Amino acid sequence: MAEDSGRKWDRCLADSAVKLITGLGVGALFSVLLFKRRMWPVAFGAGAGIGMACSNCQHDLRSPYLLHRHMVKDQ
Repeated sequence: MAEDSGRKWDRCLADSAVKLITGLGVGALFSVLLFKRRMWPVAFGAGAGIGMACSNCQHDLRSPYLLHRHMVKDQ
């Protein structure tokens, strides 16, 4: 049980890092190309990335009985 919880938290933190970096990158790209180097697209991208990561983490942590296909052994 503790190993599964640790695996979920690791997946959550990795997903959060990826989505934050991607949101920052997309926001910076839009800031440079379309919005004359304003800061709000970067903040919006980071916020959207963190929001998606939080939603994924909540779904993953609240579904304790979800079986993942690669973990189920053939009988």
